[in-house]
Amino acid sequence: MMPKSGILERLNQDPPMVGEGAHGTFLYAEGLPAGMLPEQWILEKPDVIRGMHQSYIDAGAESVITCTFGATRPRLAHAGLGDRLAEINRRAVELARTAAGDAVYVGGDIGPLGELLEPLGTLTFEDASDIFAEQAAALHTGGVDMMFIETMTDLNEMKAAIAGARRAAPDLPVFALMSFDGGGGRTNMGVSPAQFAGAMLELKVDAFGANCGRGLPENVAAVGALRDAAPDAQLIAKPNAGLPRLEGDRTVFDTTPEEMAEAARAFLKLGVRLLASCCGSTPAHTRAIAGVVRG
Repeated sequence: MMPKSGILERLNQDPPMVGEGAHGTFLYAEGLPAGMLPEQWILEKPDVIRGMHQSYIDAGAESVITCTFGATRPRLAHAGLGDRLAEINRRAVELARTAAGDAVYVGGDIGPLGELLEPLGTLTFEDASDIFAEQAAALHTGGVDMMFIETMTDLNEMKAAIAGARRAAPDLPVFALMSFDGGGGRTNMGVSPAQFAGAMLELKVDAFGANCGRGLPENVAAVGALRDAAPDAQLIAKPNAGLPRLEGDRTVFDTTPEEMAEAARAFLKLGVRLLASCCGSTPAHTRAIAGVVRG
């Protein structure tokens, strides 16, 4: 790979970018115990985390995201790691950056808090924004190329995350993704792709899209609705490898790399500029996506 340009400059170039696949799926295959936060392995098994990023890069990923989906204070506190938030986030960036070198982008991954904001819950917008800003500041100190906010279902929580990320790292691009897995093409909190797109355009978010969700057809439909609502936006698609099911005591995803490649063609027709994959995907899925994108 050639030395990288700025991430926003790269988004405007062809071919579109290929992103990383699932973290949890990879780490569970490596023996991560059920119920354990993947972020714990940043401290306990850093070589596995670094190897995960390397496996996706070897499969064709041009960008990776830090293993920090649950590295906000509320989630870390449940595992007794709240006082190690800065260390975990900075170390996660270091591990991703070691694998990425000079040619691959590193996004600082930020996931939902796992708590409801007012009026459905007790968490205020301001407190949520502060929590996100704390994580974003640690990721920024570590040296990420962009903030990657994903799997949100509540538009207010997304706005709080964007506000926190921008307060902590005003010089970094923000990418924002919601999960439209609530049925009817909406999130579990009732947000439509058009509502999401309108809010992201108003906030001038650098790129946005859909991740996780029910499966490939639903993700393609969600991204299509985003494109209809925002014809000129830089869109991101990061679909699941289908829906999970239990096979004995194992969680199995049925979408094959070949099926992911077919979906990649549909996403490319919608003008997606960054194409990655979410739950259930593996380096084989990333390799299949890269083959379509660069084929």
